[in-house]
Amino acid sequence: MNLSTSNQEALLSGEACWSLLERVAASSQMKKAGRLRNLLLYVGRRSLKEGCLEVHEKEIGVEVFGRQETYDTSVDNIVRSNVSDLRKRIDRYFSTEGLTEPVIMEIPRGSYLPVFRLRPIAPASMADSSIDIDSVIRNGHQTLTAVSPVSAPRAGAATRFVMFGLSIACLVLAIGCVSLWILNREMQRAFYPWKYQPAVASLWSDFLNSTPETDVVLPDMGFLLIQRISNKPFSFNAYFNHLYMSQLQDLSPDKRADLSQIDARSLGAANGFNLALRFLALDPLHKNIQLYSARDYMPDLLKRDNLILIGGLTANPWVELFQNRMNFTVSTDIGSISIPNTDTSSSTITNRSPMGNEQPTYTRSDSVEYCVVAYLPNPDSNGKVILIQGTVQEATEACGEFLLSEDQLANFQKMLHLTKLPYFEVLLKTSQVKDTPLTSSIEAYRVYPNGPR
Repeated sequence: MNLSTSNQEALLSGEACWSLLERVAASSQMKKAGRLRNLLLYVGRRSLKEGCLEVHEKEIGVEVFGRQETYDTSVDNIVRSNVSDLRKRIDRYFSTEGLTEPVIMEIPRGSYLPVFRLRPIAPASMADSSIDIDSVIRNGHQTLTAVSPVSAPRAGAATRFVMFGLSIACLVLAIGCVSLWILNREMQRAFYPWKYQPAVASLWSDFLNSTPETDVVLPDMGFLLIQRISNKPFSFNAYFNHLYMSQLQDLSPDKRADLSQIDARSLGAANGFNLALRFLALDPLHKNIQLYSARDYMPDLLKRDNLILIGGLTANPWVELFQNRMNFTVSTDIGSISIPNTDTSSSTITNRSPMGNEQPTYTRSDSVEYCVVAYLPNPDSNGKVILIQGTVQEATEACGEFLLSEDQLANFQKMLHLTKLPYFEVLLKTSQVKDTPLTSSIEAYRVYPNGPR
């Protein structure tokens, strides 16, 4: 049934569209996403209340995300990544709790303003069609009563022919279903080979199925360089609120200018990126695993998704949120303060509670490096967290290899006498030649059947 022109105009009026936008902002999709809710309300207000025909990326970065007016959008993609996430949540709203909304809202790609349109009307059902069922029944009844006894045998033969045809069709359908099942199994093996490795599948199936999405967060090597050059460590709070640059006033103007140039660039490490690609390969269709840089990640995502953190605290400050729950930590000295790190000649592993023949500290050498991998529950959500950090970048990559190796995970399971891995921490020792890891072995470990305390 088509809506009249007046009804369409009422549904697409400014007030109706604003009410719809407010319902989306108040929905469960936005409940724990304060930044995205603010983003949606801002672009909606600019469009519906202020009549703007275009809103630029830099304006949103300044007004919604608190960036400086001089920030470079080509290296800081916080607006683009958040708008991408906002589009997904809007789509989920209209396919779940907003399924009965007569008007649909979306933010088209290439734009930051919401667009509203009528929801397409589903095809009419049989009950709404123009066929008069009663008439068909009456006519059919008349036809049946008009059939002579002579024609009855022919009807029986036709029925047997139809049944035979249906039997053949069912057989063909069954063969087709079996063929599709075999094809699907082969495609699963091609796209998801890790699901056919028992130890790897035991870990990653449990991890990836705990929440719909997983976030892989890369280290921020620019932030690491700033701390190295300034010889100052900075906390997660200073990093997240971008306060660290204001704490460099004791440096010379030239050095501060150089550090500002570094801060304006989104710098990564090749080893971390290569490792992230291997994690992304667990989801070859890229539906459930997302890649973020440390500077673009948000607490709202942390409360909703699984999390994989690559790198230590000075390169990936998000590690600080989980540091007090870990037994093995990667440490270094910057100035007079000992903090975890990723890549420095003074890096060591601290063992907070040595057991048996374990050492309280493990120090790297020219041929030996160490790395720590922790698999923990996220205390703020139903998700899970994997942290990967080493005394150098190559050692960090070796920890990633441990998580993806059928042989290494299977050996770890045998060591624990378990077929399913609990939450754990593992300290690995890696031997290497010319920055290339050759072997790795488990030096110490902890398991947490009910999660770390």
